[in-house]
Parts: sequence; C-alpha cells; structure tokens
Amino acid sequence: MDFSLTDEQSMLADSVERFIDNDYDFDTRQRIAASEDGYSREVWESFAELGWTAMLFSESDGGLDGGPVEMMVMMEQFGRGLVVEPFLATVVLAGGLLKRAASPAQKERWLPALIGGEMQAALAFSEPQSRFRLSDVATTARADGTGYVLDGCKSVVPNGGGADLLIVPARTSGEQTERDGITLFALSGQSEAVIRTPYPTVDGHRAAEIRLQGVRVEADAVLGRVGGGLEPLEATIEDATLAVCAEAYGILRSMQAKTVEYSKNRIQFGVPIGSFQALQHRMVDMLMACEQIRSLLLRATIAAASGSVSAQQAISALKYHVGTAGRLVAQEAVQLHGGMGVTWELDIAHYFKRFTAIELLFGNADFHLDRFVQSSARRT
Repeated sequence: MDFSLTDEQSMLADSVERFIDNDYDFDTRQRIAASEDGYSREVWESFAELGWTAMLFSESDGGLDGGPVEMMVMMEQFGRGLVVEPFLATVVLAGGLLKRAASPAQKERWLPALIGGEMQAALAFSEPQSRFRLSDVATTARADGTGYVLDGCKSVVPNGGGADLLIVPARTSGEQTERDGITLFALSGQSEAVIRTPYPTVDGHRAAEIRLQGVRVEADAVLGRVGGGLEPLEATIEDATLAVCAEAYGILRSMQAKTVEYSKNRIQFGVPIGSFQALQHRMVDMLMACEQIRSLLLRATIAAASGSVSAQQAISALKYHVGTAGRLVAQEAVQLHGGMGVTWELDIAHYFKRFTAIELLFGNADFHLDRFVQSSARRT
C-alpha cells in the first residue's frame, strides 16, 4: 500500500507548515485566542486566499477536490500550531453537511461565501441529554403552513456564538431516539428567536449554548430530505472525528518532541535529566505511542479516502488509541516538564488542554471501543 503523498499534497503540507512556523507562533496564538472574536479575521482571510477553506469541496461546488488525505495534512499542522480559527466548525462540520445535503440552489446561496472566508458557520447537533448518540434529538420542528417552527436546546456548539449560519438537526417525526424523523435545517444565526450564550472553552476555542424559541423557517431551509437527516449527519461526524484525530496527532508529536528537547536542557544533579535511563524509557514509550497513532491515522485516512466499508471501524480504532495511548503521551509530557508543565506561559499546558477537549469530541475512548466491537461483530 502506498502511503506517500502526491506532489500537490506535499505542497499543501509544506504551505501549512510554513504558515505555522512563520506566522503563527505560540505568542501570536495566545493573543488571538484572547481577542474578542476568539480567532483572527485576518488569518481566516489568509486561509481563504491560500485555498484552505476550499480544499475539501468538489470543483463543481467551487472547491479544490480535496478529501480525507488533504484534511489529515492540514489538521495535523493545525494541531501542531494550536490553531484556534474555526476550520473544524465552519469547513469540516457545517461545510460537510452543506456539500452532502444541500440542494444546488442552497449550495449556490451559501458555499461561495463560506469558501471565500466571508461567512462563519456552525453545526449545532449536540444536546444536553444526547451525549454521543446522534439519533437522540429532542429539538422539535413542527410543520406550520409553508414552513416549520423549531423549539429546543443545543449545547457546546463549536463556533456557535459568532456563526452567521447555523445547521440544526431537529425532529420532525418519531420518538426522541429513533433514527428516522431527523431533519436538517439551515438557520440564520442573527434571528431574534435564536438565543445564543457564547463562552470560551478550556482549550482556547469558543462554543455556545443555543436555545431555539419558536424559530420559524420556510421550507427552503430544509437541507436534504425531510426526516432523512441522520445519514449525512453521521457521515459528516465521521469526517470530523478523523479530522480531530489528525489534529491530536499533531499535538502529541509536538509534545513528545518538546519533552525530548527539554530533557536535554534541564539540568539536575549536574547533568541533563535526559541522561537518566528511567526517563529515557518513558520518552521511548511516548515515541512508540505516537508512532502507533500515526499508523492508525494513515490506515483510517486511506480507508476513508477509498470509501472502504471498514472506514468507520478504522476511525473508531484510531479514536480509541488517541484516547488511551495519546493520553499517556500527554500526561508524560506534563509530568516530565515538572510543575512548569501546567503553567499558562508554557505551550505544553495548552497542548494538553486542547488534547483533553479532543478526547471527548465525537465520542470518547469507551464509546469508540464499543462501536469498534459492534462493527466487528456485524462484519463477522
């Protein structure tokens, strides 16, 4: 199996890497995260100019025909740089649903602005009671004349506070946890009936609680088939899970490399602590865990790119190891840095916070272990 990147993919990787190295150092990231918006509009415009916001869309939709490999390449570097710009929320999540479920007219209405960096978007799918079950939707959408009226709550919505466009799964029929009866709606984030409570998250990003109180929309706000929204939602979350795993790998490799470098410079008892055999063993364990995650990341990415039936299983195996082997790497990095490993001034602490948030995004290790076992049972 060929794991090498094409020339175009290598150029993409190099461009993102250069951007992180030259224009997005840790101090810059901290200033951006502390700003009013929580991200830099200038940086986001640069993303659009460089074609990154267009990368994951087809040429027919105005994009560059990228796929899981290009997403992996970008997200790994975004993890290394602790990028806070809402690429995941706007392009992978909201954009992923638009490219899968929107009609040609809806794509023409929203995708040019999204790809051009002029519009922020968010997918509001999580609810207080749902945990990781995408089919557990209590938000309702009742037919009213030529449109619908939505009522309900969505929690921890990435980029939800500043999004111009909100994509909301709501139940148009069936019981709360049924797979059928979930419909996708595209709402204006500026509607007075959409009550948003934004807040910073522990990892330097932004999220919001969203309450829908009698939000009226017309029938043209429906994305895809009425009652058939779960399938494109699941496919989009699969992409997002792979994306955050790639981001986690970028974070973990950075933590491992920084820990090795620190051990060469930290002097204790007159010698670098990296000369202590016990610490060398621990750092080798960190390296091996990173390599294991990298192997699983490549496998899952190739499975997703080829449309393999094993893609879901491969992604669950990857997410499980991110939550187990990855946690070993993150915890060891903090421990080997000592007390300064949890200080605000050191990037290790911020890598750890973002990794901790990723652990819970789209299902924790236990959830994906269960899903992996169930998938294996079905295939046998």
